[in-house]
Amino acid sequence: MTSPQPALHIHDLRFRYPSSPPSAPWIVDVQQLTISPGEQVLLTGASGRGKSTLLQLIAGLIEPDQGTLSIAGQDINTLGGSKRDLFRGTRIGMIFQTFNLLRGFSAKENVLAALLFSSIPKKEHNSRALELLNTVGIDSPEREISQLSVGQQQRIAVARAVATTPTLVLADEPTASLDPENGTAAMDLIQSTCQKVGAALLCTSHDPSMADRFTRLESLDALGSLVTA
Repeated sequence: MTSPQPALHIHDLRFRYPSSPPSAPWIVDVQQLTISPGEQVLLTGASGRGKSTLLQLIAGLIEPDQGTLSIAGQDINTLGGSKRDLFRGTRIGMIFQTFNLLRGFSAKENVLAALLFSSIPKKEHNSRALELLNTVGIDSPEREISQLSVGQQQRIAVARAVATTPTLVLADEPTASLDPENGTAAMDLIQSTCQKVGAALLCTSHDPSMADRFTRLESLDALGSLVTA
């Protein structure tokens, strides 16, 4: 019986912004990082150390200068255009510290937007969205985003991130804009929901208190990540 592909595998990944001189240090320099299916990993590093840039590379939003990066065995950078967008939409969930929800849309419509990229039959989208919102404690799915509290918006962001049952969820400083009480509740929700759908989780934070939540910690410094001065 063959072992499942890692949720994420990075090898010799390097990136610097195009505007940087060729002699400048790499913004991201990761020798190797492997995350197993369903594993939850906290990536630590001081603010400005390149955590968000690394997540953008993993999501295929920017391309590396060197190295390989695969999700469930697929090197996302070998996919072009719409194929990469589709792969990202089905295999990668993203939770941002600013949530990036669609303003002017309801909670349910935000989750439905994510389901457009899934292989779930369209006739099941509405029930799937309502089920997920109920799971994260949203009982007013038709309310517009601006009418909801910050904590409720965070819950919708989590529901959206796992809507397609992704291989990997990327959480970029997900509690940075929340007070301690809501931050604790948000992380409880993110971790339990990822566990429920079987998604691996890579969470970035510079908050030392987050370390107790994870059995595996990775430091950008240890991985070799560098930033320009």
